[in-house]
Amino acid sequence: MPILRLKEIRDMSSEERMKKLTELKTELLRLKTMVKAGGAVENPARIKELRKTIARILTIEKEQKIATKKVKKEEKKK
Repeated sequence: MPILRLKEIRDMSSEERMKKLTELKTELLRLKTMVKAGGAVENPARIKELRKTIARILTIEKEQKIATKKVKKEEKKK
């Protein structure tokens, strides 16, 4: 089950997405550190889910920025 669904990510504001991204990156770093130290992770699949969710957030953020630039460019032409 994904940590965040696409609809939830799209409904967030840019600030909320960046805040969530920071939280997820911190958790991923913690889990990776545990693995490197030789500890057992409770749910190894969580690392994969975190990576995917981070990628989703970054992708949607990039899409939003491109869409904003297009709108501004079209307004400038008029």
